[in-house]
Amino acid sequence: MSRPASPAKVSVRAIAALAFAAVVVVGLDQVAKALVVANLPYGEPVPVLGSALQFLYVRNPGAAFSFAVNMTWVFSVISAAVVVAIIVYSRRIRSMWWAIVLGMLLGGALGNLIDRLFREPGFARGHVVDFISTPWMMPAIYNIADSFICISMVVFVLLVILGVNLDGTRTLSAKRQAEADAAAPLDGGAAFSAEQADVAEPHRASRPDDRDRRDTLGHDAT
Repeated sequence: MSRPASPAKVSVRAIAALAFAAVVVVGLDQVAKALVVANLPYGEPVPVLGSALQFLYVRNPGAAFSFAVNMTWVFSVISAAVVVAIIVYSRRIRSMWWAIVLGMLLGGALGNLIDRLFREPGFARGHVVDFISTPWMMPAIYNIADSFICISMVVFVLLVILGVNLDGTRTLSAKRQAEADAAAPLDGGAAFSAEQADVAEPHRASRPDDRDRRDTLGHDAT
């Protein structure tokens, strides 16, 4: 009777990496927003690298990149759900890559969720502080939390394409899986033949050869 598989142990290193990445992202995001609110004029562009990079302090009531500005509370709920989901699934993570990626996503979600919960005009309706403007890349204005959310999603897709699983194992491509399936019967047959030979050899060695038996019978007859 087979025993039920025991649940995999929680990877402390992976959870620590996830938490560290999230704390770093939240810290960078909130410190940057505090500096922007305290020092930048509202709605006036401040060139940093000419027109390639500007600081433009605005308050965004919608989602990332000023999307759906009239649905602030909806995105507060979505952000909270993302945070809870990542925390729940963190127990399954064994891969350091996945830990860092989900940590960045968690930090970005928390950074903007903090704004929505605690900034004006009220709880769960707060406006997110945006200040990074790169007109050559996109017309929207964003913040550090948005940047880390986008980076984490790009790396997320790459990990899925490369077949890296949450537990650190690798999923074989269709071609390699087909090669492995084709080689499996050959390997299994070779192993089985070797086992048969090992089992049959002692029995064959313990029995006299038919020729030796005939010689023995002939000697007794004489």
